[in-house]
Amino acid sequence: MSQRIIIDPITRIEGHLRIEVELDEQNVVRDAWSSITLWRGIETIVKGRDPRDAPLMVQRFCGVCTYSHYEASILALEDAFGVRPPANARIVRNLINAAQYMTDHVMHFYHLHGLDWVDITKALTADPKKAVDLAKSVHENPYNCSETHYRAVQKRLTRYVESGRLGPFANAYWGNPSFKLSPEANLVIVSHYLDALAVSKVGAQMMAIFGGKNPHPQSLVAGGITSVMDVLDAHRIGEYLFRFKELKNFIETAYLPDVIIAAGAYKDEGLAGIGGGVKSYLCYGGFPLDDEWNKTLLPRGVVVAGDIANPKELDENKIAEDIAHSWYKGDKPLHPYVGTTDPEYTGYDAKGNVKGDEKYTWCKSPTYEGQPYEVGPLARFIVGYAQGHPQIKELVDGTLKATGLPVTVLFSTLGRTAARALETKLVADNAEGWINELVGNIKAGDTRTWTRCDVPEEGKGRGMTEVPRGALGHWIVIKNHVTENYQAIVPSTWNCAPRNTEGKRGPYEESLIGTRLANAEQPLEIIRTIHSFDPCMACAVHIISPRFREIKKFRVL
Repeated sequence: MSQRIIIDPITRIEGHLRIEVELDEQNVVRDAWSSITLWRGIETIVKGRDPRDAPLMVQRFCGVCTYSHYEASILALEDAFGVRPPANARIVRNLINAAQYMTDHVMHFYHLHGLDWVDITKALTADPKKAVDLAKSVHENPYNCSETHYRAVQKRLTRYVESGRLGPFANAYWGNPSFKLSPEANLVIVSHYLDALAVSKVGAQMMAIFGGKNPHPQSLVAGGITSVMDVLDAHRIGEYLFRFKELKNFIETAYLPDVIIAAGAYKDEGLAGIGGGVKSYLCYGGFPLDDEWNKTLLPRGVVVAGDIANPKELDENKIAEDIAHSWYKGDKPLHPYVGTTDPEYTGYDAKGNVKGDEKYTWCKSPTYEGQPYEVGPLARFIVGYAQGHPQIKELVDGTLKATGLPVTVLFSTLGRTAARALETKLVADNAEGWINELVGNIKAGDTRTWTRCDVPEEGKGRGMTEVPRGALGHWIVIKNHVTENYQAIVPSTWNCAPRNTEGKRGPYEESLIGTRLANAEQPLEIIRTIHSFDPCMACAVHIISPRFREIKKFRVL
């Protein structure tokens, strides 16, 4: 007999997400519904204002992805104004974004996603000497690796357990059969979990050096940047470089080796394609390497139905948002330039379940050529691999060789997690080159950081880029010198999308189909796959009152 289970809220994410699944008699997921439970409204607030107000406002979509929305909005303005920033501004933006990527991906693996792979209780029984041997088997000089350190970590964890106050380790599914790491692997990775708590602040400091502050940086403007004195100060550039090397060292000696360890333990799930999802991937391109965005570090394009032999070019005109199963008014998919954000809440059924084929989420359903697409690090690496991107191919092929796994393992939850780690390495490998490029420009006498521009009476523009969680687009329409329409399609909107008009599930939903739960009371496998996307519901759905009045109270049990 089938049963339905609801996980609400999904924790260790940004925002409010509910997952409802239908299980068969063998606890295999046969259907799934992804639902965001808070409404989005910031796009409506920027209407009627000076377009230059938008970037500082829309970065408030989220408290994590602030720079991502800030830059995308600036790019939309520059497209509408018909202006390009000078080379130094492009480079500084890349450096801020690189810090965001490295920090975000490290934090995701350890503090948001790590406990889906790691059983903390098993680390208590590990042999510290064997843990050292394991760490050295995947890297010649692993991060913070010694018997003394691992014993100290065990004592620290034991104090947590004995005190009864588990803090971040509370309420997990310890002992679940789906945990597969050895005690020593658990100890190595949880030790880096604790190390990453300190390391993560380094990336935030890097962002603040050129961004002014973190979160919500202040140094971008249409046409360039405002952090001129920092760019021209060798000491400030040195501060960035010093912190960058510390963060890169952690990525190379802790993060990547830990993912290799996890891949060895969970390779059967990767080979089985658990969590693969829609297997169609879309990228806008990110980290411009020239002032015209003709070449980008991260790829632009699409791969359809897992066909990596035939990558396709991206056609922006084929993007639309479908609201067939979303709590909004409307009767057809619309391109963002003409998109609307008019709420129409209908709720769930009397039992609190999804109402069959009706509306069930505040998330819209972005489509490309009418089909759902996954975005994010896995999408970028699959598209890049399909296009023959030399650095991406080297990273993927090297990792596959080290693990003895085929390329098809990428189409899985494990592949999605590994792609994020490899992307962190890709960005880190290029960031120092951007620093050198900036220094070289300044030495050659090029100190330009801004191109003058004005608000046109009428125009439209889009800012399409790649951010840690995936393809991000902001679209603006200007009339009479003010914003007439504003729409944003964020990565988690693509991935959390409900069914579209044709009834095709979005990436979250499709990725859960066929997943077997070891214990229906402990849906670890569902959470592991959802977390692999690094959900950011706050970006996908926002709520705010311009008069600061109370709108709704929520009680989370």
